[in-house]
Amino acid sequence: MPVIDCDVGEARERLENAGVTVQAGNTDHERWRASHGDATAVAYEGTVVIQGERPRDLEALLREEGGRAHAYFDGAARGNPGPAAIGWVIVTGDGIVAEGGERIGRATNNQAEYEALIAGLEAAREYGYDEVQVRGDSELIVKQIRGEYDTNNPQLREKRVRALEVLSSFERWSIEHVPREVNDRADDLANEALDG
Repeated sequence: MPVIDCDVGEARERLENAGVTVQAGNTDHERWRASHGDATAVAYEGTVVIQGERPRDLEALLREEGGRAHAYFDGAARGNPGPAAIGWVIVTGDGIVAEGGERIGRATNNQAEYEALIAGLEAAREYGYDEVQVRGDSELIVKQIRGEYDTNNPQLREKRVRALEVLSSFERWSIEHVPREVNDRADDLANEALDG
């Protein structure tokens, strides 16, 4: 449940300018509340709390746009192919901005890695960052995105094209391979989704 410290008047104006209907609060402590997608924002004095299944539906509208983010991604598959899940984390100098993990059905490990990369990139784009530094522990995916390895598998080629399309929406981007222990939060989210 994200909590955003902000001027709640400016936050309300930002939501209204985005076409979101803002209503009066339900209690004396609530300044206002607004729903958008699968999320509800509730404003208190100096703070907006976002609830719901997809808090980023509102959070992206409330946060300041621009700046640089680090996006970590990981995919997991039990069997190859088999049941699969993804995990991703968006981090800035302020800490974790957003994270997610979900099952994606049946896939190979490499397909799951690409799906995690795409989901993390789409989240960073929704938050309005103009620069993203991507980190993952799949050397294959990192080298395919950089163009250092060919992508012969047609399904992976499609996913690579999609990832590059999303990356092209940023002013600047980079991608690097990191050890699994550096990528542990994304790994945990993928495995928790798979186990859950």
